[in-house]
Amino acid sequence: MNVSTCAGVKTKGGRCTAPTLPGQEWCYGHHPDYAEKRRRFASRSHKTRSASPEIGLIKAKLTTLAEDVIEGNVDRSNAAVSSQVYNVLLRAISVELKIKETGELEAQVEELREMVSRDNDKQRRSAFSWGA
Repeated sequence: MNVSTCAGVKTKGGRCTAPTLPGQEWCYGHHPDYAEKRRRFASRSHKTRSASPEIGLIKAKLTTLAEDVIEGNVDRSNAAVSSQVYNVLLRAISVELKIKETGELEAQVEELREMVSRDNDKQRRSAFSWGA
């Protein structure tokens, strides 16, 4: 299967590397026909402030995919496979976020341990100075 690359340009000026929509020259993120939908979804996702920007984009794509299936624009079997791929991606994002959160918590725990250790050292030194 030969997949073409989007003709769009990223905000930083580089060429978009996403695959095109079937029979189109743009990906979902650059296709002019979906600009209004993207704007609406971006406005909603901005309000919810997702933990990962990719999650909002995937939710928007899944919503569009569902609408397209209902309208008969996308074959149900293709939509099912796409949904499975998005679910795998969401799982990978979830694991990535958990790893990041775990690392942050480990750093916080270590910092708290160091603070307690310093406080204990100060208390010991203070107790020795009173006993001298």
